[in-house]
Amino acid sequence: MAAASAPPVSTIFSATTPTSKPVFIYSNFSKLTLNPHQSSKELTSISRRQFLNGSLALVPLVISPPPPSQAKEIEVGSYLPKSPVDPSFVLFKATPKDTPALRAGNVQPYQFILPPTWKQLRIANILSGNYCQPKCAEPWVEVKFEDEKQGKVQVVASPLIRLTNKPNATIEDIGSPDKLIASLGPFVTGNTFDPDELIETSVEKHGDQTYYKYILETPYALTGSHNLAKATAKGNTVILFVASANDKQWPSSQKTLQAILDSFEV
Repeated sequence: MAAASAPPVSTIFSATTPTSKPVFIYSNFSKLTLNPHQSSKELTSISRRQFLNGSLALVPLVISPPPPSQAKEIEVGSYLPKSPVDPSFVLFKATPKDTPALRAGNVQPYQFILPPTWKQLRIANILSGNYCQPKCAEPWVEVKFEDEKQGKVQVVASPLIRLTNKPNATIEDIGSPDKLIASLGPFVTGNTFDPDELIETSVEKHGDQTYYKYILETPYALTGSHNLAKATAKGNTVILFVASANDKQWPSSQKTLQAILDSFEV
């Protein structure tokens, strides 16, 4: 007995369509007309036999494009305004549309500058805090940006209660710069933190807001062998800003990463 063979199928689709449109799978056999008001259950009831014998010719698949600001392939210079302080950079101002924590009112708005060639990275739902807002017990990642030649930056938020029982505590209330980095160091490196990796600490004041700043040499870090960090506390959270580079990126990007770090404020 001759073996049954499925009809040839070709797929036609695009992931860059500007709007959500049906994407179709065609066969070389007769066309099956689908009622647009059919439920998904009715559509999935089309039998396997229909596909194998060629009677199924058209199956719609809807693909929605990602928001431009979240697409990795789009440079931030194409949609962010120039920095009023240095036009060679653009200014990112986080708003409630950018992160679950900002929408929940769990994080105060923050901002920083970026080179226009950098790109925003998508964050996995489990890392974004989306599943636990507004009462997350562990730190989460707010936003990430990257340039393959220069490095990457990310904003990490930690619930204040994880570090102190005092409501609305300032960063000074939590403790010294060394004490804070001992708790948040693994979120700088992406794995473990060794106090010997801490090269320099400093304290800055911007109005009423105090920031702790760090320079770290982290040869075993997942984020990169060179890390700069800046932290402050406001409201119910501690905000940690991290700029990272590997050995290849660091010599040419150190000044750029330092400028990005210095610009960060809540």
